[in-house]
Amino acid sequence: MEDERETFLSKSPQVSGNLDNEGAELKSLRLCLKWVCLDQSNLWRASLSWSIFFLLAIGVPIGSHFALSCSSCDENHSRPYRLVVQISLSVFATLSFLCLSTWSNKHGLRKFLFLDKLSDASEKVQHGYTKQLQRSMKLLLVFLLPCFISVCAYKIWWYVSGGTKLPYYVNIYISDTILCTLELCSWLYRTAIFFLVCILFRVSCYLQILRLEDFAQVFQKETEVGSILVEHFKIRRNLRIISHRFRAFIFLTLVLVTASQFTTLLDTVPSSANVNIFKAGELIVCSISLVTGLFICLRSATKITHKAQSLTSLAAKWHACATINPFDNTDGETPRARITSSQVFSMNHYWESDDEEDGDDDLDNTKLVPIFTHTISFQKRQALVTYLENNKAGITVFGFMLDRTGLRSIFLLELALFLWLLKKTIDVS
Repeated sequence: MEDERETFLSKSPQVSGNLDNEGAELKSLRLCLKWVCLDQSNLWRASLSWSIFFLLAIGVPIGSHFALSCSSCDENHSRPYRLVVQISLSVFATLSFLCLSTWSNKHGLRKFLFLDKLSDASEKVQHGYTKQLQRSMKLLLVFLLPCFISVCAYKIWWYVSGGTKLPYYVNIYISDTILCTLELCSWLYRTAIFFLVCILFRVSCYLQILRLEDFAQVFQKETEVGSILVEHFKIRRNLRIISHRFRAFIFLTLVLVTASQFTTLLDTVPSSANVNIFKAGELIVCSISLVTGLFICLRSATKITHKAQSLTSLAAKWHACATINPFDNTDGETPRARITSSQVFSMNHYWESDDEEDGDDDLDNTKLVPIFTHTISFQKRQALVTYLENNKAGITVFGFMLDRTGLRSIFLLELALFLWLLKKTIDVS
């Protein structure tokens, strides 16, 4: 029997709908995974993947640190913050590579991105997710290219302006070209693999956002409470899967970015540091890259959590709109007659006095919900609202919900640590 386990780059059977052209929609993503050498479908390819990782993420940074140490260089070429930069990038590359390798051994690309369960979704969800998959690699380039161009400019300036003062071997031009190329390849590899994991997390969250927006439409049509609960169970399960897969990566990224930035603060704040763009250019680009990756993860997690929790408000409003309608019902069931549009939206004139709406709250706006209460009783609606209130969905990290309240707590903690460390640093200097 053939092994049913898929690697990230293995092909799987096609499904119907908008996913028939699987090769077209995943072509750029598969190509990116090949470029970062994550094809571990057999022993040879796995060996190559790990060899390139050790070479570019560990070997080149260590070798260049010792080979390019320049005690006789002028201040602009001394690079006092190089050790912080190399350790930070290598640590994040190691974390990202281990995560991708683990996911590669457990899931295929289609299963990892929930494409195998997308055939039962609506055409709107399939079309929106397909567009997001095609856009994901463009987003990777948007985040990666500006940083890479900045690093290229800095490296080229450093080698060209250094001249014969920089260490070189045999021939200065060949030596500088080889060393500069290796450093740039190492930087690109380490940063790209970190951004790639962040983009994969964003894409996974985006599918669930599309599902939530599609799920919210059940409150605008006649449906059964049971079918609403089943669909909500599926969404909560997918969110738990995403949380479980990415929780270690998000937590360690938050901790390591914090540690990296505080180390940078300790090195640059003292008056004796004499920081300028020539000395700290590489450090600036590294900090921007790491903080941007963390921002992608936290923003995606917060957005989907907010969308998921907005369903509770939407369900409560739906329940209230059905309850306040002026119909008497002695048996506890809602009336059989459908409520006309004029009865449903008669209060909109009073409730919608402003044309502006918050785009983040599109699941819970001020519009009254069209009430289709043909088969839904008050007790069933109340039970559904109670269930949603006590079973809030969202992205969690080891039980900690990543919502706006959580982000405020993280921000306040980071600010307190920053101010304390800044005070200690200034006092020492």
